[in-house]
Amino acid sequence: MRTKALSGLMMLAGLLLPASLPARQADTDLASRSARPSPEWLKSGVIYQVFTRSFSAQGNFDGVTKRLDTLRALGVNVIWLMPIHPDGQLKKKGTLGSPYAVRDYYAIDPALGTQDDLRRLVREAHARGMKVIIDLVANHTAWDSVMMAHPDFYRKDKQGNVTSPYDWTDVAALDYSNPKLRGYMLQMMAHWIKDFDLDGFRCDAASEIPTSFWESARVELERVKPDIMLLAEASKPELLSKAFDLDYSWPLLSTLNDVIMDGAPASAVHDTIDKQRKLFPKGALHMRISDDHDELRATTRYGFPGAIAASALVMTLDGVPLIYNGSEVGDSTQSRAPALFEPQKIFWDAAEWHPEYPKFYSTLAALRRQHRALQQGELVWMRNSDEQHALTYIRRAEGEEFLVAINLSNTPFRGMVEIDGGNWKELPLPASAAGPAALPALALNAFQFRIFQRAR
Repeated sequence: MRTKALSGLMMLAGLLLPASLPARQADTDLASRSARPSPEWLKSGVIYQVFTRSFSAQGNFDGVTKRLDTLRALGVNVIWLMPIHPDGQLKKKGTLGSPYAVRDYYAIDPALGTQDDLRRLVREAHARGMKVIIDLVANHTAWDSVMMAHPDFYRKDKQGNVTSPYDWTDVAALDYSNPKLRGYMLQMMAHWIKDFDLDGFRCDAASEIPTSFWESARVELERVKPDIMLLAEASKPELLSKAFDLDYSWPLLSTLNDVIMDGAPASAVHDTIDKQRKLFPKGALHMRISDDHDELRATTRYGFPGAIAASALVMTLDGVPLIYNGSEVGDSTQSRAPALFEPQKIFWDAAEWHPEYPKFYSTLAALRRQHRALQQGELVWMRNSDEQHALTYIRRAEGEEFLVAINLSNTPFRGMVEIDGGNWKELPLPASAAGPAALPALALNAFQFRIFQRAR
């Protein structure tokens, strides 16, 4: 769930800063410090987002458990379950209401399964070397939440009435100036880690909640399980200083939309990433996304070839890539955004219509697993002769080096890459070849990508 209006735009730009410091000084101080260290398994990982009620025909935890082997083969090592709690029914939106309107933080939606079903899912995932995190919607609750028994937990307007955040009329805003609320939420978070052996949380609307709360939560949760991960749904630099392991690369997603949908130059991608580096603590980790539940599906926004080009970027950049459930088969059933309020099942048979999708994802995921340079390697931009359409960059680490070239437009690229000599070998990838290459000369068809490895 994302914020609206001016404060939301500032959040997307990573500009929500402490009020006591001028913006430039605050940015400089943060960028000169190191981000909190994240575990190696996360820095080298792939996150898979599951909307449980849409993921399978049965729409429950068992439907996820049955596909764990498929997800593991895809290269996934972190499964993120969207909210698992009962939905609010008062002031709900759409037919089903939103899972982000939580009625009881301590309960599981009966439609998703039982406590034992969730424990079995976590246990089976762990047996396959995979972590499981759940969505934590800590900024607001449903209007019929059990927490309404504590009206002092909620924000009030000038008339003393509980209020909604922004235009999110189906939820009521929590008030983190109340120490009792903070204590309640910290205890609840520890409960899920302790009793279900979960590995962390994806924290909804994280920038709407005081950073001090998240920093306290980090300390408390690490006492329960030292190697937890916390993902912030935010682009707010200070969150990655002490509290969170990674955040959303929303500025990159916005730029991708501008490039693929509106014809902005492909070079805007590296301009955006370079600007973000100057705002965030050194080594800050970002989740790279091209598709999620708040957007129309990438196949709808970019077209089927464009969605693969965007995913090729996400899977080969620095940071941690996100695969939104169904992306790996070219699912396009998400007809509106956000895809939260109506019953919609993923159309897994889409793979029969677009066989290039599962081939692409399985090949790129395997490539990431095999090469540290594509996981945690240095990212170096390389100039090319048509940066309106093509993006070229190197990933390097520990004696290996890859050149990635992606055409983010429907205009063929025929040109040069400003790269030194050397023996570069093209990797055989699905839908990537566009004729012979003799670097620095390069050809890319519309929305094509190619990856080359320097021979040693």
